[in-house]
Amino acid sequence: MKKIAVIAIDLHRGHLDPSVATMPLPTDKCMQVIKANRVFFEECRKLDIPIIHLLTQYRNEEEILSNPAWYDRANDPNATRKNVGKHNLEGMPGVEVISELWDEKDILIDTKKRYDCFIATDLDFVLKANQINSLWITGVNTNSCCLATSIDASVRDYDVTMVSDCVDTMDGDYFHEAALKVFERAFGKVKSSKELVGVLI
Repeated sequence: MKKIAVIAIDLHRGHLDPSVATMPLPTDKCMQVIKANRVFFEECRKLDIPIIHLLTQYRNEEEILSNPAWYDRANDPNATRKNVGKHNLEGMPGVEVISELWDEKDILIDTKKRYDCFIATDLDFVLKANQINSLWITGVNTNSCCLATSIDASVRDYDVTMVSDCVDTMDGDYFHEAALKVFERAFGKVKSSKELVGVLI
């Protein structure tokens, strides 16, 4: 029997609130992502589909830059992710789920340290404890956290769908589309939020 959960990745102020974001999407993209996820989450809650928020948070800069790829980007002034070493440190305003996307019945996992949401978190435990075997992936960034998590989930034998209109990236449309194509080719499904909800109503 299929039991679904939404995995909402890094829908926090550090990406989606331009006033405080350290690694923001373009302002118009922030608005689109927030609106699309808000509408989708409202429909999912009506259907009793749980929403699990994964939130990136670090103790210090050293914890971030121990990753060699991130260290390189932090030292490249032309990199889109050059602010990675200052991103979502504990106590920063960016370390907060966008308020209109949060509900007190949602589940929060705030120990995410790397692109893959299964690394250094209890996500797999939470999913298994709730007998969840089908995941709908939303969030930021399509070509890093969403892709890495979706691939890992797939190879762990979860049934995974990336929600095309509820994910986006600071790296631009080319990388957004490329990530969806890579995932759909070998690892799972790509569907719009309307397609997914429409099947269940």
